[in-house]
Amino acid sequence: MRGLYPPVEPHAVGMLPVGGQDEIYWETCGNPDGTPVVFVHGGPGGGCTPTSRRLFDPDAYRIVLFDQRNCGRSKPHASRPDIDLSANTTAALVADMELLREHLGIERWVVFGGSWGSTLSLAYAQAHPDRVRALVLRGVYLVKPEDEPWCYAEGGVSRLFPDAWEGFRDAIPEDERGDYMAAYARRLTDPDPGVHVPAALAWTRWEDATCYLVPRDEDDDVPAAVAVARLENHYFRNGCFLEPGRLLRDAPRLDGIPGVIVNGRYDLLTPPDAAWELHRAWPGSELHLVPDAGHGFDEPGTLDLLIKATDRFRDAR
Repeated sequence: MRGLYPPVEPHAVGMLPVGGQDEIYWETCGNPDGTPVVFVHGGPGGGCTPTSRRLFDPDAYRIVLFDQRNCGRSKPHASRPDIDLSANTTAALVADMELLREHLGIERWVVFGGSWGSTLSLAYAQAHPDRVRALVLRGVYLVKPEDEPWCYAEGGVSRLFPDAWEGFRDAIPEDERGDYMAAYARRLTDPDPGVHVPAALAWTRWEDATCYLVPRDEDDDVPAAVAVARLENHYFRNGCFLEPGRLLRDAPRLDGIPGVIVNGRYDLLTPPDAAWELHRAWPGSELHLVPDAGHGFDEPGTLDLLIKATDRFRDAR
């Protein structure tokens, strides 16, 4: 099986103003003259890591990473209690990607996105199909109406992880459990760290517990957890600022763009029915359902297929 490429350091970094007080962090590494590829991280609110660079052959690719609005190294950070997220929408993030492409002088690039990053990658590719050489998507999330209650209400994933669910459930008083999204929103937007930090940790620990086929221990990074919880809650409460069904409806706009879709058979956060539906609606896509994987990008079978996909598109035109 293929593993990650060796560590590589950026040769250029910067902050790009995208409106108001918002600035997004970006970096490039690998071959400055190589095929451009942009890594679109998950979350919303996850941010990029040095490992993100290692999904691509640094001799073949000009690798572009960026942290989406209000997370990672972008400013202002969503862990700040006074942060205003009203300008943080899917349309704004799509516009940020296009602004970054222009800023870096890239004509067309390969787009790689996983989990929420697959959602944003699809929205970008459907808005700007002439700017996309190829798509690599992992853990497809189409923002279907049933997705949010599946993950964040009684009777979905909670039935498979009753022990982990208790931590998420018990952070909310019993009389508010009819609407977990609203109950968490009240706590995550409370300026008191004694209120929003425990809520954020309960939120992210629940997500971490359901992410892998074989659960792993995760370290609590409090600012990162607050940013992830706030941004995810902000997006999920608002249908990710997408018209219902839009990503499937507009899948024909991807016609002519080669693509690989990779989804864990036992992915509980983004179940494989979404990947299957997208594959059926997207002419020319290739779907791989990994028989022994959950949601994590670095589970062996998933990682192997992702590296093979990026190797395939390193000469994409």
